Amino acid sequence: MGVSSLVSLILFAIQMLVTTIVGVYFYTQLRNQRKTQPAARRESGRELEKLHKMRALKLSEPLAERVRPTKFQDIVGQQDGIKSLKAILCGKNPQHVIIYGPPGIGKTCAARLALEAAKKSPGTPFLPTAPFIEMDATCVRFDERAIADPLIGSVHDPIYQGAGPLGVQGVPQPKPGAVTKAHGGVLFLDEIGELHPIQMNKLLKVLEDRKVMLESAYYNADDTSIPRYIHDIFKNGLPADFRLVAATTRSPQEMPPALRSRCMEIYFRGLEQDEVADIAFHSAERAGYEMAREDAKMVGRFASCGRDAVNIVQMCAGLAQMEERKHITREDVEWVIYSGHYSARPEQQADTRNRVGVVHGLAVIGSAQGATLEVEAVARPGSGKLFITGIAEEEEIGGDSRKIRRKSMARSSLENVMTLLGSMGYPTEEYDIHINFPGGTPVDGPSAGVAMAVATVSAITGRPVNGSLAVTGEVSVLGQVKPVGGVPAKVEAAERAGITEVLIPKENQLERFEHTTIRVTPVGLLTEALEKMLLPVSQAATVEETIVTNTGAVDVLAAEEQSAAGKA
Repeated sequence: MGVSSLVSLILFAIQMLVTTIVGVYFYTQLRNQRKTQPAARRESGRELEKLHKMRALKLSEPLAERVRPTKFQDIVGQQDGIKSLKAILCGKNPQHVIIYGPPGIGKTCAARLALEAAKKSPGTPFLPTAPFIEMDATCVRFDERAIADPLIGSVHDPIYQGAGPLGVQGVPQPKPGAVTKAHGGVLFLDEIGELHPIQMNKLLKVLEDRKVMLESAYYNADDTSIPRYIHDIFKNGLPADFRLVAATTRSPQEMPPALRSRCMEIYFRGLEQDEVADIAFHSAERAGYEMAREDAKMVGRFASCGRDAVNIVQMCAGLAQMEERKHITREDVEWVIYSGHYSARPEQQADTRNRVGVVHGLAVIGSAQGATLEVEAVARPGSGKLFITGIAEEEEIGGDSRKIRRKSMARSSLENVMTLLGSMGYPTEEYDIHINFPGGTPVDGPSAGVAMAVATVSAITGRPVNGSLAVTGEVSVLGQVKPVGGVPAKVEAAERAGITEVLIPKENQLERFEHTTIRVTPVGLLTEALEKMLLPVSQAATVEETIVTNTGAVDVLAAEEQSAAGKA
């Protein structure tokens, strides 16, 4: 045997040995895989069975879900807001919209019902299959590297775990977000005021372009192994032509101007006590329990919204069930209110007595909700000192880069009033004047200017103010009544409080006020308001009814006592 034959034999032997080792290795791996497959299948079967059991187990439906509105008529107190929402969405050119309003008043249900109504509207661009995608801005998680973004969309690059077969080939994979899932329909974004600024900027870009452009360092436009649809997405973007319905409990001033400029704005008002009481009464009916109207009114007095009312009724029903009763008692309601530390809502019924130095003013609180408030004035002989309480002493304006602190607008308005009254001949320098806004909530803004002027003149002269009137408006140092905001809500508040007439600035007059049950009188000068609101001294409230709060009132009481003594 030659040397070459020996070498060939050795190489053959080595090759056979390597082949045998590799074959044994793969055979062992295959046997292990076959052994583990049944175990994996059994484990998967057990987990799937556990999942089916969990889905089969359901608790009773919460009362809040059972009373959720299923038609527009079920949404209490929002007729104007619903009409506006339908006008925006149910036409040929639906727009983006922001809904302002406190929690628990039906914003989400109204948006969902508005889309269903829009699908049936003539000329609508919404198809019958138009989706309604709902997200909460407080829960939107995202990664600044665009690894995950359930709102806008993201790209799953091949380096990340779980990239799948395409990732193994080095192909980046676009993942659509909620804006794409809402394509052709409505994206309802709750609490949009809480959205992260980065996400807000991305959303604004999508609203502008109506598509989502994605990027990836792993994408190569010349790579023929990448599927054509992925090439198309990176080239043309993901479609995102939807209508945004955003809801927030914040005020318009707190929202980004760029978002507001792209959206229509509507307001859902806070519910009145009677409306909340009605929700409580019908919630008890749906829960299968009897409840007296008077007890429902008590719930309405302490519940701030419909959701609170349903929660109170739910707990009352639990108390009744524990005692095997089918009716909810007043004791149940009182116990729930006490244990839940619910606070009573302030009464909005106005005191219509003719009093010296007391004027019914009007304000806007919360989400464009009107309210009545009393403005009190006391004038005592002195040296012209001026006091004001119950207001915000100063305010901060400007952005993060530049902030300015200034005197509150309410205090500035009072100084305007004092200057004006002095020029009109009222001896303000002979009195120490105290203006007060009772109620505990600091007041700010110039709209109480006319009310402060009337209260001050009343306190100085002793002439009572007509208690059936209310007023709003800014007053200038030249005696003009300037326009203010929120007048429709203020008129509604005065009407609910039992006021018969409201004085408003002329520039705020609307034709709709002519169809209200309350008389709305426009005024352009302070002298007009004084003439309408101040009564002769003889028309002040009786001695028993009047609380002595200033020197003018003392003079009225003394005059009435002398008159009574003379008659006796």
